[in-house]
Amino acid sequence: MKKRPQKRLDYEKELRRAGVRITRPRRTILGILSQTEDHPDALEIFRRAVAVDPSISLSTVYRTMKLLGDMGAIHRHAFEGGPSRFEHASGEHHDHLIDIETGDVIEFKSDRIEQLQDEIAKSLGYDIVHHRLELYGRKRRAG
Repeated sequence: MKKRPQKRLDYEKELRRAGVRITRPRRTILGILSQTEDHPDALEIFRRAVAVDPSISLSTVYRTMKLLGDMGAIHRHAFEGGPSRFEHASGEHHDHLIDIETGDVIEFKSDRIEQLQDEIAKSLGYDIVHHRLELYGRKRRAG
């Protein structure tokens, strides 16, 4: 399954719009987030940020991620058995398959799954207003 292209938010503009001051460490973190294609946890974001600016603290990363999450600019995922991981909030709806051996997160979209979820909700008298699907698996061995 291929990674889908996403429309990126201008995180700095969003924070400024919310009245948040953009410090040098925060600008570095925002730059890293705007370039990421994976689902890093706060510690991985911190590692990437410190490689650019050694003065950045882990608490600055956590505060920045909380701000962006509260604003709806990023999604926080608490995949089973691991730390919270983050992804861009822009883009179309998708689901996740998590490799339990490597921790890799694979995004996918299935019209069949979406249709089945709608059918189930309607048969029970509901309209879906939000959902999140996470599948956990391990890669099949050849043979």
